[in-house]
Amino acid sequence: MDNILDWKLLEHAQHALESKTPVFGSFAVKNTDRTVGTVLSNEVSKRYHGAGLPDNTINFKFTGSAGQSFGAFCAKGLSFELEGEANDYVGKGLSGARLAIYPSAESTLVPEENIIIGNVALYGATSGELFVRGQAGERFAVRNSGATAVVEGVGDHGCEYMTGGRALILGKTGRNFAAGMSGGIAWVYDVDGDFADNCNPEMIDLDPLTGEDEEQILTLLKKHQQLTGSHLAQHLLSNWTEEAGKFIKVFPKEYKKVLQHAQYQTN
Repeated sequence: MDNILDWKLLEHAQHALESKTPVFGSFAVKNTDRTVGTVLSNEVSKRYHGAGLPDNTINFKFTGSAGQSFGAFCAKGLSFELEGEANDYVGKGLSGARLAIYPSAESTLVPEENIIIGNVALYGATSGELFVRGQAGERFAVRNSGATAVVEGVGDHGCEYMTGGRALILGKTGRNFAAGMSGGIAWVYDVDGDFADNCNPEMIDLDPLTGEDEEQILTLLKKHQQLTGSHLAQHLLSNWTEEAGKFIKVFPKEYKKVLQHAQYQTN
Protein backbone atom coordinates (compact mmCIF):
# COMPACT_ATOMS: atom_id res chain seq x y z
CA MET A 1 0.00 0.00 0.00
CA ASP A 2 1.66 3.18 -1.21
CA ASN A 3 -0.42 5.57 0.85
CA ILE A 4 -1.16 4.15 4.28
CA LEU A 5 -3.03 7.27 5.38
CA ASP A 6 -5.57 7.00 2.56
CA TRP A 7 -6.39 3.45 3.55
CA LYS A 8 -6.86 4.58 7.16
CA LEU A 9 -9.33 7.17 5.93
CA LEU A 10 -11.19 4.53 3.96
CA GLU A 11 -11.44 2.28 7.00
CA HIS A 12 -12.61 5.14 9.24
CA ALA A 13 -15.30 6.15 6.73
CA GLN A 14 -17.02 2.76 6.40
CA HIS A 15 -20.22 3.76 8.23
CA ALA A 16 -20.56 6.81 6.01
CA LEU A 17 -19.99 4.77 2.88
CA GLU A 18 -22.47 2.08 3.87
CA SER A 19 -25.29 4.12 5.39
CA LYS A 20 -24.48 7.81 4.78
CA THR A 21 -24.03 8.24 8.54
CA PRO A 22 -21.80 11.26 9.33
CA VAL A 23 -18.34 10.33 10.58
CA PHE A 24 -15.58 12.41 12.16
CA GLY A 25 -11.88 11.80 12.60
CA SER A 26 -8.49 13.44 13.19
CA PHE A 27 -5.24 12.42 11.53
CA ALA A 28 -1.62 13.53 11.38
CA VAL A 29 -0.34 14.23 7.88
CA LYS A 30 3.20 14.58 6.52
CA ASN A 31 4.67 15.71 3.21
CA THR A 32 5.10 12.17 1.94
CA ASP A 33 1.32 11.68 2.18
CA ARG A 34 0.22 12.45 -1.36
CA THR A 35 -3.25 12.56 -2.92
CA VAL A 36 -4.88 12.43 0.52
CA GLY A 37 -8.54 11.59 0.02
CA THR A 38 -8.34 10.25 -3.53
CA VAL A 39 -8.74 6.55 -2.66
CA LEU A 40 -11.67 7.40 -0.39
CA SER A 41 -13.30 9.54 -3.10
CA ASN A 42 -12.93 6.74 -5.59
CA GLU A 43 -14.95 4.54 -3.26
CA VAL A 44 -17.62 7.24 -2.88
CA SER A 45 -17.84 7.54 -6.67
CA LYS A 46 -18.11 3.79 -7.19
CA ARG A 47 -21.03 3.58 -4.78
CA TYR A 48 -22.86 6.85 -5.36
CA HIS A 49 -21.54 8.00 -8.75
CA GLY A 50 -21.65 11.73 -9.52
CA ALA A 51 -24.22 12.48 -6.82
CA GLY A 52 -21.71 11.70 -4.09
CA LEU A 53 -22.75 11.84 -0.44
CA PRO A 54 -24.74 14.53 1.39
CA ASP A 55 -22.60 17.53 2.36
CA ASN A 56 -20.47 17.06 5.48
CA THR A 57 -20.94 13.29 5.68
CA ILE A 58 -17.23 12.53 6.01
CA ASN A 59 -15.54 15.13 8.24
CA PHE A 60 -11.80 14.68 8.72
CA LYS A 61 -9.29 17.05 10.28
CA PHE A 62 -5.59 16.80 9.45
CA THR A 63 -2.65 18.33 11.26
CA GLY A 64 0.78 18.80 9.75
CA SER A 65 2.34 19.41 6.35
CA ALA A 66 0.46 17.67 3.53
CA GLY A 67 2.24 16.38 0.45
CA GLN A 68 1.27 17.01 -3.15
CA SER A 69 -2.35 16.84 -4.28
CA PHE A 70 -4.04 17.13 -0.91
CA GLY A 71 -7.76 16.66 -1.56
CA ALA A 72 -7.26 15.78 -5.23
CA PHE A 73 -10.42 14.60 -7.00
CA CYS A 74 -12.29 14.64 -3.68
CA ALA A 75 -16.00 13.88 -4.05
CA LYS A 76 -19.12 15.55 -2.74
CA GLY A 77 -19.80 14.74 0.91
CA LEU A 78 -16.17 15.06 2.04
CA SER A 79 -15.15 17.96 4.29
CA PHE A 80 -11.40 18.12 4.93
CA GLU A 81 -9.80 20.57 7.34
CA LEU A 82 -6.02 21.01 7.42
CA GLU A 83 -4.25 22.82 10.24
CA GLY A 84 -0.78 23.36 8.85
CA GLU A 85 0.26 23.75 5.22
CA ALA A 86 0.11 21.92 1.92
CA ASN A 87 2.28 21.38 -1.14
CA ASP A 88 1.36 21.80 -4.83
CA TYR A 89 -1.89 20.74 -6.52
CA VAL A 90 -4.25 21.19 -3.56
CA GLY A 91 -7.74 20.26 -4.73
CA LYS A 92 -6.63 19.14 -8.18
CA GLY A 93 -9.73 17.93 -10.00
CA LEU A 94 -11.86 18.78 -6.96
CA SER A 95 -15.26 17.17 -7.51
CA GLY A 96 -17.63 18.50 -4.86
CA ALA A 97 -15.72 18.27 -1.58
CA ARG A 98 -14.97 21.14 0.77
CA LEU A 99 -11.38 21.90 1.81
CA ALA A 100 -10.39 24.40 4.52
CA ILE A 101 -6.71 25.11 5.20
CA TYR A 102 -5.22 27.38 7.85
CA PRO A 103 -1.89 27.71 9.69
CA SER A 104 -1.00 25.86 12.86
CA ALA A 105 -2.20 27.48 16.04
CA GLU A 106 1.46 27.55 17.14
CA SER A 107 2.57 29.51 14.06
CA THR A 108 3.68 33.11 14.59
CA LEU A 109 3.38 34.01 10.91
CA VAL A 110 0.77 36.48 9.67
CA PRO A 111 -1.32 34.20 7.42
CA GLU A 112 -2.30 36.76 4.77
CA GLU A 113 1.37 37.68 4.31
CA ASN A 114 2.67 34.13 3.84
CA ILE A 115 2.23 31.26 1.39
CA ILE A 116 0.42 28.32 2.98
CA ILE A 117 -0.33 26.18 -0.08
CA GLY A 118 1.80 25.53 -3.15
CA ASN A 119 1.34 26.00 -6.88
CA VAL A 120 -1.47 24.97 -9.24
CA ALA A 121 -4.20 24.57 -6.61
CA LEU A 122 -7.64 23.66 -8.01
CA TYR A 123 -6.17 22.59 -11.35
CA GLY A 124 -9.08 21.28 -13.40
CA ALA A 125 -11.54 21.44 -10.49
CA THR A 126 -15.18 20.95 -11.47
CA SER A 127 -17.08 21.62 -8.23
CA GLY A 128 -16.62 22.01 -4.50
CA GLU A 129 -15.07 24.66 -2.26
CA LEU A 130 -11.60 25.67 -1.09
CA PHE A 131 -10.96 28.12 1.76
CA VAL A 132 -7.35 29.10 2.43
CA ARG A 133 -6.26 31.34 5.29
CA GLY A 134 -3.04 32.52 3.71
CA GLN A 135 -1.59 32.89 0.24
CA ALA A 136 -1.33 30.37 -2.59
CA GLY A 137 1.55 29.92 -5.03
CA GLU A 138 1.44 30.34 -8.80
CA ARG A 139 -1.29 29.28 -11.25
CA PHE A 140 -4.05 29.25 -8.68
CA ALA A 141 -7.34 27.84 -10.07
CA VAL A 142 -5.86 27.18 -13.51
CA ARG A 143 -8.51 25.50 -15.69
CA ASN A 144 -11.02 25.62 -12.85
CA SER A 145 -14.43 24.98 -14.36
CA GLY A 146 -16.78 25.04 -11.37
CA ALA A 147 -15.21 25.19 -7.91
CA THR A 148 -15.50 28.16 -5.53
CA ALA A 149 -12.41 29.40 -3.72
CA VAL A 150 -11.36 31.99 -1.15
CA VAL A 151 -7.64 32.71 -0.71
CA GLU A 152 -5.68 35.61 0.77
CA GLY A 153 -3.32 36.27 -2.14
CA VAL A 154 -1.90 34.39 -5.14
CA GLY A 155 1.27 34.26 -7.22
CA ASP A 156 1.68 34.68 -10.99
CA HIS A 157 -0.89 33.43 -13.54
CA GLY A 158 -3.85 33.25 -11.15
CA CYS A 159 -7.15 32.02 -12.67
CA GLU A 160 -5.33 31.11 -15.89
CA TYR A 161 -7.65 29.48 -18.46
CA MET A 162 -10.47 29.44 -15.93
CA THR A 163 -13.78 28.49 -17.53
CA GLY A 164 -16.18 28.50 -14.57
CA GLY A 165 -16.56 28.79 -10.84
CA ARG A 166 -15.85 31.69 -8.49
CA ALA A 167 -12.57 32.93 -6.97
CA LEU A 168 -12.38 35.49 -4.17
CA ILE A 169 -8.82 36.81 -3.81
CA LEU A 170 -8.36 38.73 -0.55
CA GLY A 171 -4.98 40.19 -1.36
CA LYS A 172 -2.32 40.80 -3.97
CA THR A 173 -1.90 38.81 -7.15
CA GLY A 174 1.17 38.14 -9.23
CA ARG A 175 1.63 38.91 -12.93
CA ASN A 176 -0.61 37.77 -15.78
CA PHE A 177 -3.79 37.30 -13.77
CA ALA A 178 -6.77 35.95 -15.77
CA ALA A 179 -4.76 35.00 -18.88
CA GLY A 180 -7.06 32.99 -21.14
CA MET A 181 -9.91 33.27 -18.62
CA SER A 182 -13.10 32.61 -20.60
CA GLY A 183 -15.62 31.89 -17.85
CA GLY A 184 -16.36 32.14 -14.18
CA ILE A 185 -15.84 35.26 -12.07
CA ALA A 186 -13.06 36.47 -9.80
CA TRP A 187 -13.31 39.20 -7.20
CA VAL A 188 -10.06 40.79 -6.06
CA TYR A 189 -9.45 42.93 -2.98
CA ASP A 190 -7.25 45.63 -4.51
CA VAL A 191 -5.95 47.37 -1.41
CA ASP A 192 -3.05 49.15 -3.11
CA GLY A 193 -4.92 50.03 -6.29
CA ASP A 194 -2.40 48.36 -8.61
CA PHE A 195 -4.28 45.19 -9.54
CA ALA A 196 -4.94 46.33 -13.13
CA ASP A 197 -1.18 46.37 -13.78
CA ASN A 198 -1.01 42.63 -13.01
CA CYS A 199 -3.91 41.60 -15.25
CA ASN A 200 -3.89 40.14 -18.72
CA PRO A 201 -6.71 42.27 -20.24
CA GLU A 202 -7.15 40.35 -23.49
CA MET A 203 -10.24 38.38 -22.47
CA ILE A 204 -11.58 40.12 -19.36
CA ASP A 205 -13.16 43.35 -18.16
CA LEU A 206 -12.49 44.92 -14.77
CA ASP A 207 -15.86 46.02 -13.39
CA PRO A 208 -17.18 47.48 -10.13
CA LEU A 209 -19.23 45.23 -7.89
CA THR A 210 -22.97 44.87 -8.31
CA GLY A 211 -25.32 44.29 -5.40
CA GLU A 212 -25.41 40.61 -6.28
CA ASP A 213 -21.60 40.47 -6.23
CA GLU A 214 -21.56 42.02 -2.76
CA GLU A 215 -24.05 39.45 -1.47
CA GLN A 216 -21.95 36.58 -2.80
CA ILE A 217 -18.73 38.01 -1.40
CA LEU A 218 -20.23 38.59 2.04
CA THR A 219 -21.53 35.02 2.12
CA LEU A 220 -18.08 33.69 1.23
CA LEU A 221 -16.36 35.94 3.77
CA LYS A 222 -18.59 34.66 6.54
CA LYS A 223 -17.92 31.06 5.59
CA HIS A 224 -14.18 31.73 5.27
CA GLN A 225 -14.07 33.25 8.74
CA GLN A 226 -16.07 30.40 10.26
CA LEU A 227 -13.98 27.65 8.66
CA THR A 228 -10.49 29.13 8.97
CA GLY A 229 -10.70 31.78 11.70
CA SER A 230 -9.43 34.41 9.24
CA HIS A 231 -8.81 37.78 10.88
CA LEU A 232 -8.76 39.39 7.44
CA ALA A 233 -12.24 38.09 6.65
CA GLN A 234 -13.46 39.35 10.01
CA HIS A 235 -11.98 42.79 9.33
CA LEU A 236 -13.71 42.99 5.94
CA LEU A 237 -17.03 41.90 7.38
CA SER A 238 -16.79 44.44 10.19
CA ASN A 239 -15.82 47.27 7.82
CA TRP A 240 -17.64 46.32 4.65
CA THR A 241 -19.03 49.77 3.91
CA GLU A 242 -15.51 51.22 3.79
CA GLU A 243 -13.82 48.23 2.12
CA ALA A 244 -16.37 47.25 -0.55
CA GLY A 245 -15.10 49.90 -2.96
CA LYS A 246 -11.64 48.31 -2.99
CA PHE A 247 -12.93 45.14 -4.67
CA ILE A 248 -12.73 44.64 -8.43
CA LYS A 249 -14.80 42.18 -10.44
CA VAL A 250 -12.87 40.24 -13.10
CA PHE A 251 -15.50 39.41 -15.70
CA PRO A 252 -14.64 37.48 -18.90
CA LYS A 253 -15.95 39.42 -21.89
CA GLU A 254 -17.56 36.53 -23.75
CA TYR A 255 -19.11 35.13 -20.57
CA LYS A 256 -20.57 38.57 -19.87
CA LYS A 257 -22.11 38.65 -23.36
CA VAL A 258 -23.69 35.24 -22.84
CA LEU A 259 -25.23 36.30 -19.52
CA GLN A 260 -26.49 39.57 -20.96
CA HIS A 261 -28.03 37.76 -23.93
CA ALA A 262 -29.72 35.26 -21.63
CA GLN A 263 -31.10 38.10 -19.50
CA TYR A 264 -32.38 39.89 -22.61
CA GLN A 265 -34.09 36.71 -23.81
CA THR A 266 -35.75 36.28 -20.40
CA ASN A 267 -37.03 39.82 -20.39
